[in-house]
Amino acid sequence: MKRQERYDFALRWFREQMPEVQTELEFGSVFQLLVAVVLSAQCTDKRINQVTPELFRHYPDARSMAKAEPEDVLEYISSVSYPNAKAEHLVKMARLLVERHGGEVPADMNELLDLPGVGRKTANVIQSVAFGKSTMAVDTHVFRVSHRLGLVSKSDDTPLKVERTLVKNIPEEDIPRAHHWLLLHGRYVCTARRPHCEQCGLAKVCAFPTSSTDRGGNGSRRG
Repeated sequence: MKRQERYDFALRWFREQMPEVQTELEFGSVFQLLVAVVLSAQCTDKRINQVTPELFRHYPDARSMAKAEPEDVLEYISSVSYPNAKAEHLVKMARLLVERHGGEVPADMNELLDLPGVGRKTANVIQSVAFGKSTMAVDTHVFRVSHRLGLVSKSDDTPLKVERTLVKNIPEEDIPRAHHWLLLHGRYVCTARRPHCEQCGLAKVCAFPTSSTDRGGNGSRRG
């Protein structure tokens, strides 16, 4: 199957199955979204949604968090991955937002990347979710699913290469949703260790290698 046929099939299926899709992170402002995304690195959205309500109760915006010390923020995020580094990043990020942007989160990619703790994936999420831009954030789920479905080639071996290939082949109006489509598919169906191929509507176009024994009726075929 040609790659464009894979894209056509997958996008049509996703549009039908998930016409309305959004991030599972819970937030009340662009700043809170940014904080949640920074915290979500190497951590589950479920865990982040458990810690952010109390964090946001004490530090609802950049100005309030800018007045805190890292150890103050650490008290509320100690159960997430790399809490010490993230607490330091969040406080520095909040202070920079106040100093340079009046406490508001900028929409510009370069200005986002200048913020402590913000990498390209995080910046793309903010641009897409908060500002409606057609950017493709590539996390481990998007990276894995894109390769398994044959949407990208083996030479697309970095998140940036995967991002560029996906953006090149997905219609601009679908890109913001496509990030969530691929992410959620990887999170709940095309999981890393044991994909639930028997539940997958994309098995027909899946390019993930399988063995002859896996193709039996035991529902264990990986795809």
